[in-house]
Amino acid sequence: MLYYKVSSESIFFIPSMSDCDPQPSFFPDSSTLSSLTPFVLLNTGARMPLLGLGTFQLRGPEDTLQVVDSALSSGYRSFDTASVYRNETDLGHALRQLLPKHGLTREDIFITSKLGPKDQGVKAREGALRSLELLDLEYIDLYLIHWPGTQGLGVGDLRNPKNRAQSWEELEELHTQGRLRAIGVSNYTPGHMKELLDVCRVKPAVLQVEFHPCLVQEDLRRLCREESVCFQAYSSLGTGSLLQDPLVVQVAKGCGRSPAQVLLRWAVQQGVPVLPKSSHPSRVAENARVFDFDLKPEDMERLGNMESGQKYCWDPSHVV
Repeated sequence: MLYYKVSSESIFFIPSMSDCDPQPSFFPDSSTLSSLTPFVLLNTGARMPLLGLGTFQLRGPEDTLQVVDSALSSGYRSFDTASVYRNETDLGHALRQLLPKHGLTREDIFITSKLGPKDQGVKAREGALRSLELLDLEYIDLYLIHWPGTQGLGVGDLRNPKNRAQSWEELEELHTQGRLRAIGVSNYTPGHMKELLDVCRVKPAVLQVEFHPCLVQEDLRRLCREESVCFQAYSSLGTGSLLQDPLVVQVAKGCGRSPAQVLLRWAVQQGVPVLPKSSHPSRVAENARVFDFDLKPEDMERLGNMESGQKYCWDPSHVV
């Protein structure tokens, strides 16, 4: 096994033809995730796969079953859902049905879910327990506050900071009880992160935000490195907009890969976990093939220089 320490924020490995002994201080025995799964090491000591399946807009038991089956066949061992996706029940059913088929157990997979903005504050504990119930799990590997604001409140409402602080306290308690193995946040700005880090008892394990060549989030990445918080990407393809970008297409042609694979590889080659989503089994499989090639240093640099601050998803910067 070849081990790579990409940065202080992430440590992962990629299987190779030449194995070496693991380093116990980096890779504790607490996780039973497949040894063939490239992963990052969270500040809890847990291993989180570098590649996960995003399930936003995946709806219905039949489609969920088909996509999850394809994902497991393609090597995915991480699945990302959320209360607002309204598919936790379908995902839980699919995994219970499919894990035995693939010779896997609950301990072989990593499940992330998220607290909905409607449950921010006093309802946070109820919201997290509802996710556990819908997924039919004894524990969730990673649970995130999905958004820094509260449903029904304006972005400038001063109750927002109080509510997310209360949410974090409730998640800390469930983490202490072992129901949420790791806790973190999504869509937080540097200001939101500093506010949380100043008061938390349990440091967030993960920050999940939009990240792609047009939005490199350097301030957030630097903060995460300094605080040992894993920086995780969503919308790596820019909601599909970057698949037709001339530079991305050019790099893809040069290395004989698809634009999607190039964009995902650009992130994982930096040690940033990704969560590509698709309802098409063939694309799910294609997106998994990002660990058997490298992008040239000059191509990594050219892609990184696309930075423009372009957000294709939500902008949390106005939420106080």
